[in-house]
Amino acid sequence: MVLAPSAPTVGFDLDMTLIDSRPGVRACYQALAERTGTYIDAELAVSRLGPPLVDELAHWFPADRVEEVADLYREMYPVYAISPTPALPGAREAMAAVRDAGGRAIVVTAKYEPNAKLHLAHLGIGPDAVIGGLWAEQKALALREHDAAVYVGDHVGDVRGARTAGALSVAVASGPCDVTELRGAGADAVLTDLTEFPRWFSDYCIGGRSDN
Repeated sequence: MVLAPSAPTVGFDLDMTLIDSRPGVRACYQALAERTGTYIDAELAVSRLGPPLVDELAHWFPADRVEEVADLYREMYPVYAISPTPALPGAREAMAAVRDAGGRAIVVTAKYEPNAKLHLAHLGIGPDAVIGGLWAEQKALALREHDAAVYVGDHVGDVRGARTAGALSVAVASGPCDVTELRGAGADAVLTDLTEFPRWFSDYCIGGRSDN
């Protein structure tokens, strides 16, 4: 049994956990391909969201251009990617559940932090802190700094980040990794999506239940 603190801090991933970033990212990759004259399979790229931008760009650009193109992508991103991107079902309710319990809700993401903040502001989602530029085990740096007891994400990299931080890993199968992959990575709980989070979190706060 994992005992819940009285007022826990809960971390959330962004892409495919809180937001469906596929429409915006797809549009930005298509614009980037046109701008650079380089073929990018935008559908394939959005099917594997989670890892850092430079990892994806390395599939399409030579190594000596990746950083330059990443800077260009980040510059173009607010124009193409913010407006088309919706919140995923349950995102607002999940954060409200944390706040209603007296806790703090933070966002820890691999996305470029200024663009992550633009998404959240556009959707009217206001976490207590946003920390960007961290992937997989690196996320433990922010989770520890903010004393997060729980980290919620959609990717096996998020599970690794939570476990590295000593936080409870709650996985949602709303992204590229299915239930089997998430369980196999060691998630403490696997939910279909964030609509199931308030009930899980209520059980966690009451009894420290970590299974699902």
